[in-house]
Amino acid sequence: MTTCNQKIGLSRAILIALPMALITALFLLYGKQLSTPAKILPALITYCVVNATFFSMIYTGQTHKYRSRYFILVSLLFIISFIANLIEIRGTMELSPANMLDGETPLCPLVIPMLIIPAALTNTIIFPGSFFAAHAGIASGIVLWLGFSLAVGRGWCSWICFFGGMDEGFSRLCRLPKITVIDKKWTYLPWAVLLGIVLTSAATLAPTYCAWLCPFKTVTEFPAIQSVKTALQALIFVSLFIVLVVTLPLLTGRRIQCGLFCPFGAFQSLFNKLNVFEVRINRAECLNCQLCLKSCPTFSIDEQSLQAGKTSLSCTKCGKCIDTCPKGAIAFHIKGTPLNVNLQTARILFLYPAFTFAAVIGGGCIYGGLERIFRLLFTGSMIH
Repeated sequence: MTTCNQKIGLSRAILIALPMALITALFLLYGKQLSTPAKILPALITYCVVNATFFSMIYTGQTHKYRSRYFILVSLLFIISFIANLIEIRGTMELSPANMLDGETPLCPLVIPMLIIPAALTNTIIFPGSFFAAHAGIASGIVLWLGFSLAVGRGWCSWICFFGGMDEGFSRLCRLPKITVIDKKWTYLPWAVLLGIVLTSAATLAPTYCAWLCPFKTVTEFPAIQSVKTALQALIFVSLFIVLVVTLPLLTGRRIQCGLFCPFGAFQSLFNKLNVFEVRINRAECLNCQLCLKSCPTFSIDEQSLQAGKTSLSCTKCGKCIDTCPKGAIAFHIKGTPLNVNLQTARILFLYPAFTFAAVIGGGCIYGGLERIFRLLFTGSMIH
Protein backbone atom coordinates (compact mmCIF):
# COMPACT_ATOMS: atom_id res chain seq x y z
CA MET A 1 0.00 0.00 0.00
CA THR A 2 1.24 3.52 -0.82
CA THR A 3 0.78 5.74 2.22
CA CYS A 4 -0.51 9.28 1.86
CA ASN A 5 2.36 10.73 3.92
CA GLN A 6 5.05 9.37 1.62
CA LYS A 7 7.59 11.77 0.08
CA ILE A 8 7.10 12.29 -3.66
CA GLY A 9 9.47 13.34 -6.43
CA LEU A 10 10.68 16.94 -6.72
CA SER A 11 9.40 17.54 -10.26
CA ARG A 12 5.95 16.16 -9.41
CA ALA A 13 5.80 18.25 -6.24
CA ILE A 14 6.60 21.39 -8.24
CA LEU A 15 3.85 20.62 -10.74
CA ILE A 16 1.32 20.02 -7.99
CA ALA A 17 2.31 23.20 -6.14
CA LEU A 18 2.38 25.46 -9.22
CA PRO A 19 -1.41 26.10 -9.36
CA MET A 20 -1.31 27.17 -5.71
CA ALA A 21 1.49 29.61 -6.53
CA LEU A 22 -0.73 31.17 -9.20
CA ILE A 23 -3.81 31.24 -6.95
CA THR A 24 -1.93 32.91 -4.12
CA ALA A 25 -0.35 35.44 -6.48
CA LEU A 26 -3.85 36.46 -7.49
CA PHE A 27 -5.15 36.82 -3.94
CA LEU A 28 -2.05 38.04 -2.13
CA LEU A 29 -0.27 40.25 -4.67
CA TYR A 30 -2.59 41.30 -7.48
CA GLY A 31 -4.17 44.72 -7.04
CA LYS A 32 -2.21 45.72 -3.93
CA GLN A 33 -0.64 49.16 -3.90
CA LEU A 34 2.92 48.06 -3.19
CA SER A 35 4.48 51.48 -3.42
CA THR A 36 6.98 51.48 -0.55
CA PRO A 37 9.52 49.00 0.89
CA ALA A 38 7.35 48.77 4.02
CA LYS A 39 4.60 47.29 1.81
CA ILE A 40 6.65 45.44 -0.81
CA LEU A 41 8.76 43.40 1.61
CA PRO A 42 5.83 42.07 3.71
CA ALA A 43 3.95 41.10 0.53
CA LEU A 44 6.91 39.20 -0.92
CA ILE A 45 7.71 37.48 2.39
CA THR A 46 4.07 36.49 2.81
CA TYR A 47 3.91 35.04 -0.69
CA CYS A 48 7.11 33.05 -0.14
CA VAL A 49 6.05 31.75 3.29
CA VAL A 50 2.63 30.65 2.01
CA ASN A 51 3.99 28.79 -0.99
CA ALA A 52 6.99 27.33 0.82
CA THR A 53 4.55 25.88 3.35
CA PHE A 54 2.34 24.31 0.70
CA PHE A 55 5.27 22.95 -1.31
CA SER A 56 6.82 21.46 1.84
CA MET A 57 3.59 19.64 2.67
CA ILE A 58 3.35 18.25 -0.86
CA TYR A 59 7.02 17.30 -1.25
CA THR A 60 7.63 15.74 2.18
CA GLY A 61 4.22 14.14 2.62
CA GLN A 62 4.01 15.70 6.11
CA THR A 63 0.89 17.73 6.71
CA HIS A 64 0.80 18.61 10.40
CA LYS A 65 4.44 19.66 10.72
CA TYR A 66 4.21 22.50 8.21
CA ARG A 67 0.54 23.33 8.73
CA SER A 68 1.16 23.82 12.45
CA ARG A 69 4.09 26.20 11.96
CA TYR A 70 2.08 28.24 9.48
CA PHE A 71 -1.00 28.16 11.71
CA ILE A 72 0.93 29.48 14.72
CA LEU A 73 2.61 32.21 12.65
CA VAL A 74 -0.77 33.35 11.34
CA SER A 75 -2.12 33.60 14.88
CA LEU A 76 0.85 35.60 16.15
CA LEU A 77 0.81 38.09 13.29
CA PHE A 78 -2.98 38.35 13.44
CA ILE A 79 -2.70 39.62 17.02
CA ILE A 80 -0.12 42.23 16.02
CA SER A 81 -2.15 43.39 13.03
CA PHE A 82 -5.51 43.38 14.81
CA ILE A 83 -4.36 45.29 17.88
CA ALA A 84 -2.45 47.85 15.81
CA ASN A 85 -5.51 48.35 13.61
CA LEU A 86 -7.78 48.89 16.63
CA ILE A 87 -5.41 51.41 18.18
CA GLU A 88 -5.10 53.19 14.84
CA ILE A 89 -8.88 53.47 14.47
CA ARG A 90 -10.02 53.90 18.09
CA GLY A 91 -6.88 54.64 20.05
CA THR A 92 -7.58 51.66 22.31
CA MET A 93 -8.49 47.96 22.39
CA GLU A 94 -11.57 48.84 24.43
CA LEU A 95 -14.96 48.59 22.76
CA SER A 96 -17.28 51.34 23.96
CA PRO A 97 -21.09 51.37 23.74
CA ALA A 98 -20.74 54.06 21.06
CA ASN A 99 -18.55 51.75 18.96
CA MET A 100 -21.22 49.05 19.22
CA LEU A 101 -24.02 51.42 18.24
CA ASP A 102 -22.00 52.55 15.24
CA GLY A 103 -21.50 48.93 14.10
CA GLU A 104 -17.71 49.13 14.37
CA THR A 105 -17.12 45.57 15.61
CA PRO A 106 -15.51 43.21 13.04
CA LEU A 107 -17.41 39.95 12.72
CA CYS A 108 -15.90 37.19 14.82
CA PRO A 109 -16.65 33.66 13.52
CA LEU A 110 -17.19 32.45 17.10
CA VAL A 111 -20.42 34.45 17.25
CA ILE A 112 -22.06 32.63 14.31
CA PRO A 113 -23.84 29.86 16.30
CA MET A 114 -25.44 32.56 18.47
CA LEU A 115 -26.87 34.39 15.46
CA ILE A 116 -28.99 31.57 14.06
CA ILE A 117 -32.00 31.32 16.39
CA PRO A 118 -32.49 35.10 16.90
CA ALA A 119 -32.16 35.63 13.14
CA ALA A 120 -34.72 32.89 12.42
CA LEU A 121 -37.24 33.97 15.06
CA THR A 122 -36.91 37.75 15.09
CA ASN A 123 -35.06 38.65 11.86
CA THR A 124 -32.46 40.25 14.13
CA ILE A 125 -28.68 39.99 13.82
CA ILE A 126 -27.49 40.19 17.43
CA PHE A 127 -24.00 41.45 16.69
CA PRO A 128 -22.79 45.07 16.89
CA GLY A 129 -21.16 45.05 13.46
CA SER A 130 -21.96 46.29 9.98
CA PHE A 131 -23.71 43.85 7.64
CA PHE A 132 -21.97 45.07 4.48
CA ALA A 133 -18.74 46.54 5.87
CA ALA A 134 -15.76 46.31 3.54
CA HIS A 135 -13.61 44.84 6.34
CA ALA A 136 -14.94 41.84 8.30
CA GLY A 137 -18.58 42.60 7.55
CA ILE A 138 -21.28 40.19 8.70
CA ALA A 139 -22.42 39.19 5.19
CA SER A 140 -18.96 38.49 3.76
CA GLY A 141 -17.89 36.72 6.96
CA ILE A 142 -20.85 34.35 6.89
CA VAL A 143 -20.34 33.56 3.19
CA LEU A 144 -16.65 32.81 3.80
CA TRP A 145 -17.40 30.66 6.84
CA LEU A 146 -20.14 28.70 5.06
CA GLY A 147 -18.00 28.06 1.97
CA PHE A 148 -15.08 26.73 3.98
CA SER A 149 -17.29 24.72 6.31
CA LEU A 150 -19.02 22.95 3.45
CA ALA A 151 -15.67 22.25 1.80
CA VAL A 152 -13.60 21.07 4.77
CA GLY A 153 -15.92 20.84 7.80
CA ARG A 154 -14.24 21.29 11.15
CA GLY A 155 -10.97 21.68 9.30
CA TRP A 156 -11.71 25.35 10.01
CA CYS A 157 -10.25 24.86 13.51
CA SER A 158 -6.82 23.75 12.26
CA TRP A 159 -6.49 25.56 8.94
CA ILE A 160 -8.14 28.96 9.15
CA CYS A 161 -8.99 29.90 12.77
CA PHE A 162 -6.50 32.59 13.78
CA PHE A 163 -7.48 31.99 17.42
CA GLY A 164 -6.72 28.26 17.29
CA GLY A 165 -3.08 28.93 16.51
CA MET A 166 -2.66 30.41 19.99
CA ASP A 167 -3.44 27.29 22.00
CA GLU A 168 -1.66 25.18 19.37
CA GLY A 169 1.44 27.32 19.83
CA PHE A 170 1.49 26.88 23.60
CA SER A 171 0.77 23.15 23.29
CA ARG A 172 3.80 22.78 20.99
CA LEU A 173 6.04 24.15 23.76
CA CYS A 174 5.26 21.10 25.88
CA ARG A 175 8.01 18.50 25.45
CA LEU A 176 6.99 16.13 28.23
CA PRO A 177 3.31 16.58 29.25
CA LYS A 178 2.70 16.81 32.97
CA ILE A 179 -0.94 15.78 32.49
CA THR A 180 -1.36 12.74 30.25
CA VAL A 181 -4.78 11.37 31.19
CA ILE A 182 -7.92 13.43 30.61
CA ASP A 183 -11.35 11.92 31.22
CA LYS A 184 -13.36 11.51 28.03
CA LYS A 185 -16.31 13.19 29.76
CA TRP A 186 -14.58 16.55 29.26
CA THR A 187 -15.03 16.22 25.48
CA TYR A 188 -18.75 16.79 26.00
CA LEU A 189 -18.18 20.18 27.62
CA PRO A 190 -18.00 22.16 24.33
CA TRP A 191 -21.45 20.83 23.41
CA ALA A 192 -22.83 21.92 26.78
CA VAL A 193 -21.30 25.37 26.33
CA LEU A 194 -22.71 25.54 22.80
CA LEU A 195 -26.21 24.68 23.99
CA GLY A 196 -25.96 27.18 26.82
CA ILE A 197 -24.78 30.11 24.71
CA VAL A 198 -27.28 29.43 21.92
CA LEU A 199 -30.23 29.36 24.35
CA THR A 200 -29.09 32.35 26.39
CA SER A 201 -28.34 34.36 23.26
CA ALA A 202 -31.81 33.61 21.91
CA ALA A 203 -33.39 34.57 25.25
CA THR A 204 -31.42 37.79 25.77
CA LEU A 205 -30.82 38.77 22.11
CA ALA A 206 -27.15 39.25 22.96
CA PRO A 207 -24.04 37.18 22.10
CA THR A 208 -23.46 35.78 25.59
CA TYR A 209 -20.25 33.89 24.78
CA CYS A 210 -18.66 37.10 23.53
CA ALA A 211 -19.91 38.99 26.56
CA TRP A 212 -18.79 36.54 29.24
CA LEU A 213 -16.75 33.52 28.15
CA CYS A 214 -14.45 34.27 25.22
CA PRO A 215 -10.78 34.00 26.32
CA PHE A 216 -9.59 35.68 23.13
CA LYS A 217 -11.08 39.01 24.22
CA THR A 218 -7.82 39.24 26.16
CA VAL A 219 -5.81 39.73 22.96
CA THR A 220 -8.37 41.39 20.67
CA GLU A 221 -11.06 43.80 21.84
CA PHE A 222 -13.07 43.89 25.05
CA PRO A 223 -15.82 46.05 26.60
CA ALA A 224 -14.55 49.29 28.07
CA ILE A 225 -14.10 48.79 31.83
CA GLN A 226 -16.60 51.28 33.19
CA SER A 227 -18.41 49.32 35.89
CA VAL A 228 -18.22 46.33 38.21
CA LYS A 229 -19.85 44.25 35.48
CA THR A 230 -17.30 45.10 32.79
CA ALA A 231 -14.44 44.66 35.29
CA LEU A 232 -15.78 41.18 36.08
CA GLN A 233 -16.02 40.40 32.37
CA ALA A 234 -12.41 41.44 31.84
CA LEU A 235 -11.30 39.29 34.78
CA ILE A 236 -13.11 36.25 33.32
CA PHE A 237 -11.59 36.81 29.86
CA VAL A 238 -8.05 37.02 31.22
CA SER A 239 -8.51 34.07 33.58
CA LEU A 240 -9.90 31.83 30.82
CA PHE A 241 -7.08 32.83 28.49
CA ILE A 242 -4.41 32.03 31.08
CA VAL A 243 -5.99 28.67 31.99
CA LEU A 244 -7.37 27.36 28.67
CA VAL A 245 -5.05 28.88 26.07
CA VAL A 246 -1.74 29.03 27.94
CA THR A 247 -1.46 26.90 31.08
CA LEU A 248 -3.35 23.71 30.24
CA PRO A 249 -1.91 23.42 26.70
CA LEU A 250 1.55 23.81 28.26
CA LEU A 251 0.81 21.05 30.77
CA THR A 252 -0.93 18.61 28.41
CA GLY A 253 0.54 19.25 24.97
CA ARG A 254 -3.07 19.39 23.70
CA ARG A 255 -5.34 22.14 22.39
CA ILE A 256 -7.49 22.47 25.49
CA GLN A 257 -9.46 25.57 24.51
CA CYS A 258 -10.26 24.15 21.09
CA GLY A 259 -10.86 20.56 22.14
CA LEU A 260 -12.55 20.90 25.53
CA PHE A 261 -14.27 24.29 25.68
CA CYS A 262 -14.87 26.13 22.40
CA PRO A 263 -18.57 26.06 21.44
CA PHE A 264 -17.81 27.15 17.88
CA GLY A 265 -15.58 24.10 17.50
CA ALA A 266 -18.45 21.86 18.60
CA PHE A 267 -20.73 23.62 16.12
CA GLN A 268 -18.18 23.15 13.34
CA SER A 269 -18.09 19.42 14.08
CA LEU A 270 -21.55 19.13 12.55
CA PHE A 271 -20.12 20.16 9.19
CA ASN A 272 -17.87 17.09 9.21
CA LYS A 273 -21.03 15.21 8.26
CA LEU A 274 -21.63 17.43 5.21
CA ASN A 275 -18.26 17.59 3.43
CA VAL A 276 -16.61 14.81 1.45
CA PHE A 277 -13.31 14.64 3.35
CA GLU A 278 -12.55 12.58 6.43
CA VAL A 279 -9.63 10.93 8.21
CA ARG A 280 -9.75 7.12 8.21
CA ILE A 281 -7.72 4.37 9.86
CA ASN A 282 -6.94 1.22 7.92
CA ARG A 283 -7.38 -1.44 10.59
CA ALA A 284 -5.60 -4.02 8.43
CA GLU A 285 -2.40 -1.95 8.63
CA CYS A 286 -2.86 -0.61 12.19
CA LEU A 287 -0.44 -1.83 14.88
CA ASN A 288 -2.76 -0.65 17.66
CA CYS A 289 0.17 1.28 19.15
CA GLN A 290 -2.28 4.10 19.99
CA LEU A 291 0.22 6.83 19.15
CA CYS A 292 -2.55 8.58 17.22
CA LEU A 293 -4.83 8.48 20.26
CA LYS A 294 -2.12 9.90 22.52
CA SER A 295 -1.04 12.63 20.11
CA CYS A 296 -4.38 13.94 18.79
CA PRO A 297 -4.44 17.63 19.80
CA THR A 298 -8.25 17.82 19.99
CA PHE A 299 -9.12 14.44 21.57
CA SER A 300 -10.72 13.25 18.33
CA ILE A 301 -9.45 9.66 18.56
CA ASP A 302 -10.31 7.31 21.41
CA GLU A 303 -10.23 3.54 21.73
CA GLN A 304 -13.74 3.21 20.35
CA SER A 305 -13.13 5.33 17.25
CA LEU A 306 -9.74 3.64 16.74
CA GLN A 307 -11.41 0.23 16.64
CA ALA A 308 -14.02 1.62 14.25
CA GLY A 309 -11.25 2.82 11.94
CA LYS A 310 -12.11 6.51 11.95
CA THR A 311 -11.77 9.72 13.91
CA SER A 312 -14.65 11.16 15.92
CA LEU A 313 -16.98 13.93 14.83
CA SER A 314 -14.70 16.55 16.40
CA CYS A 315 -11.75 15.84 14.06
CA THR A 316 -10.16 19.06 12.79
CA LYS A 317 -8.22 17.30 9.99
CA CYS A 318 -4.94 18.73 11.28
CA GLY A 319 -2.99 15.72 10.02
CA LYS A 320 -1.03 15.02 13.20
CA CYS A 321 -2.28 11.45 13.55
CA ILE A 322 -1.36 10.83 9.89
CA ASP A 323 2.18 12.14 10.36
CA THR A 324 2.56 10.23 13.64
CA CYS A 325 1.41 6.78 12.50
CA PRO A 326 4.51 4.56 12.06
CA LYS A 327 2.74 2.29 9.54
CA GLY A 328 1.01 4.94 7.46
CA ALA A 329 -2.31 3.36 8.36
CA ILE A 330 -4.10 6.70 8.73
CA ALA A 331 -4.99 8.86 5.75
CA PHE A 332 -7.15 11.63 4.39
CA HIS A 333 -10.03 9.94 2.63
CA ILE A 334 -12.83 10.89 0.26
CA LYS A 335 -16.14 9.48 1.44
CA GLY A 336 -17.58 6.79 -0.78
CA THR A 337 -14.22 5.69 -2.21
CA PRO A 338 -12.19 2.55 -1.34
CA LEU A 339 -10.22 2.98 1.87
CA ASN A 340 -6.70 2.13 0.65
CA VAL A 341 -6.78 3.33 -2.97
CA ASN A 342 -5.33 6.60 -4.35
CA LEU A 343 -4.35 7.95 -0.93
CA GLN A 344 -1.98 10.55 -2.36
CA THR A 345 -4.72 11.81 -4.66
CA ALA A 346 -7.21 12.08 -1.80
CA ARG A 347 -4.66 14.00 0.28
CA ILE A 348 -3.91 16.49 -2.48
CA LEU A 349 -7.62 16.98 -3.21
CA PHE A 350 -8.10 17.79 0.47
CA LEU A 351 -5.06 20.05 0.73
CA TYR A 352 -6.09 22.28 -2.15
CA PRO A 353 -9.35 23.67 -0.70
CA ALA A 354 -8.03 23.59 2.88
CA PHE A 355 -4.84 25.45 2.07
CA THR A 356 -6.43 27.85 -0.41
CA PHE A 357 -8.57 29.23 2.40
CA ALA A 358 -5.60 29.08 4.79
CA ALA A 359 -3.48 30.99 2.28
CA VAL A 360 -6.05 33.70 1.58
CA ILE A 361 -7.16 34.31 5.18
CA GLY A 362 -3.90 33.40 6.89
CA GLY A 363 -1.84 35.18 4.26
CA GLY A 364 -3.82 38.33 4.94
CA CYS A 365 -2.97 38.01 8.64
CA ILE A 366 0.71 37.42 7.90
CA TYR A 367 0.89 40.41 5.56
CA GLY A 368 -0.99 42.62 8.01
CA GLY A 369 1.33 41.74 10.90
CA LEU A 370 4.52 42.01 8.86
CA GLU A 371 3.42 45.30 7.36
CA ARG A 372 3.01 46.72 10.86
CA ILE A 373 6.45 45.40 11.87
CA PHE A 374 8.18 46.81 8.79
CA ARG A 375 6.38 50.12 9.28
CA LEU A 376 7.79 50.19 12.80
CA LEU A 377 11.29 49.53 11.45
CA PHE A 378 11.05 52.18 8.73
CA THR A 379 9.08 54.90 10.53
CA GLY A 380 9.38 54.13 14.25
CA SER A 381 5.65 53.48 14.64
CA MET A 382 3.18 50.74 13.71
CA ILE A 383 0.40 53.32 13.42
CA HIS A 384 -0.38 55.50 10.44
